[in-house]
Amino acid sequence: MTPPPPPIGAPALEGADGQIIAVPEAVVVPSPLERLLARGRLRATLAMLGPAFVASIAYVDPGNFATNVQGGAKYGYLLLWVVLLANLIAMLIQYLSAKLGIVSDRNLPEVVRERFPRAVTWGMWVQAEVMAMSTDIAEFLGAALGLNLLFGVPLLPAGLITGLIAFGILELQSRGVRRFEIAITALLGVIFAGFLYEALRIGPSTHDSLHGLLPGLSGAGSLYLAVGIIGATVMPHVIYLHSALTKGRMPCRNDHERGRVLRFERLDVIIALGLAGIVNMAMLAVAAKLFHTPALSGLSTIQQAHAEFGHLVGGTAALAFAVALLASGASSSSVGTYAGQVVMAGFINVRIPLVLRRAITMIPALVVLAAGMNPTNALVLSQVVLSFGIPLALVPLVMLTSRRDIMGVHVNRRPTAILAWGCAILITALNLFLIYQQFFM
Repeated sequence: MTPPPPPIGAPALEGADGQIIAVPEAVVVPSPLERLLARGRLRATLAMLGPAFVASIAYVDPGNFATNVQGGAKYGYLLLWVVLLANLIAMLIQYLSAKLGIVSDRNLPEVVRERFPRAVTWGMWVQAEVMAMSTDIAEFLGAALGLNLLFGVPLLPAGLITGLIAFGILELQSRGVRRFEIAITALLGVIFAGFLYEALRIGPSTHDSLHGLLPGLSGAGSLYLAVGIIGATVMPHVIYLHSALTKGRMPCRNDHERGRVLRFERLDVIIALGLAGIVNMAMLAVAAKLFHTPALSGLSTIQQAHAEFGHLVGGTAALAFAVALLASGASSSSVGTYAGQVVMAGFINVRIPLVLRRAITMIPALVVLAAGMNPTNALVLSQVVLSFGIPLALVPLVMLTSRRDIMGVHVNRRPTAILAWGCAILITALNLFLIYQQFFM
């Protein structure tokens, strides 16, 4: 008996005897992205947020506290436009790093290892480790200062306690990246809340703040601070780290899905870096309102700023400042250690336990504290050292994301490439100028 023909539209094959054989339809398994989107737009968006929040901690680290307080005290609202410009540049750079991780499924150090000679890769690893330790000094000292200001703990014991706090945060990473992201985002929320309170409590001038968004400088001193703010904004370790945070986070089947993930990541960057920018602008505006006076314009240390908050506004404002500083130092120090792990594994394919790395990178900061060096001066010096490493991370990032053989259809478009190269050249030039000012003027 001849079997009935398959239903119209059903897949079919012709057998050896010429008969038509129906083939069961293949079961289409939804991709991870499709399953996530099926949960609803809001839930999908919240689930995709996170990597940029971790990276954004570098933009509100203790180094930013020092430059913003100094800028506001010396020049009032004048440099608000510099803070805004620095954050816009940071948004572009961090998005390019995230895009490299999503599209290539590798982080920046891994791509450098694949594409550059071995000697170059090892050289970049050595300098990246030096940059990581310099970063850690600033962030570690900031957290120790926060503990000292909050509880009166001497700086060396405060440094040891900071190490324990960082160990605790890093332990979350070993239990899942999502927990680590949530913890860092919560600490960013503490910093944001602290300076939102300061801004609402102190009430910086709206008129002067808007005027400060118009580009302008006032002599060589303001130029130096402007260079410091922009030049120290894009940190080399978070350029490396952001690509690692997005690598493989959401598996994609094709370029269409990668494009959808990239749209989520753009939103992630805008929100996270936007919050960091608001914190920095609020910090500078508050300092301008309180400290831009003949008596306080020379204020230069975090301890002085904390004392003046208490004297001029009250204990609650001083408490909010110290809590924000502690949250900034603890979170950015943990992120810096995690970035160091990414750098080592990516450049030379060697991995060591995060706890061991944390213990090693604590040593320079503990030496600074034990020697009794001024923490704020050491913090500023660490920012100058970091200036050397920024071009070595930034230039390869722009170069690699502009290559079609790596990025495919998601290669940088011409306007993006021109803008990215412009930012890279600007930041590199400003950092070289900052180094020249520090050592030759």
